[in-house]
Amino acid sequence: MSSSKVFTLEEVAKHNTKDDCWLIIAGKVYNVTKFLEDHPGGDDVLLSSTAKDATDDFEDVGHSTTARAMMKEYLVGEIDATTIPTKVKYTPPKQPHYNQDKTPEFIIKILQFLVPLAILGLAVAVRIYTKSESA
Repeated sequence: MSSSKVFTLEEVAKHNTKDDCWLIIAGKVYNVTKFLEDHPGGDDVLLSSTAKDATDDFEDVGHSTTARAMMKEYLVGEIDATTIPTKVKYTPPKQPHYNQDKTPEFIIKILQFLVPLAILGLAVAVRIYTKSESA
């Protein structure tokens, strides 16, 4: 098929079922409906890559040269790159600096260590005191 037809993401996104499945890979649009049953990873893998740029999904798998050659028979056109949203890098929200020494949790952690230590010390002192009186 000729690759002269240019599609928008909205047009390609409409083809997202087992009966009509199109993918966008490396700026090209492929109608993979006939290949769904033959795909080694199953049809769900292809269906999950519809309505978006599936280039990363395709490249992450590491397809063979044979698989890449097969793509030509499913080519229906090209994607209008201006209709694909740009990827936004995730930046975590800013959080205030956590000062561990001034929080109530820090005091609780110290007490969880010191209280059993004090009980142990008290038990040893009582044992020594009662042992020395009975002697």
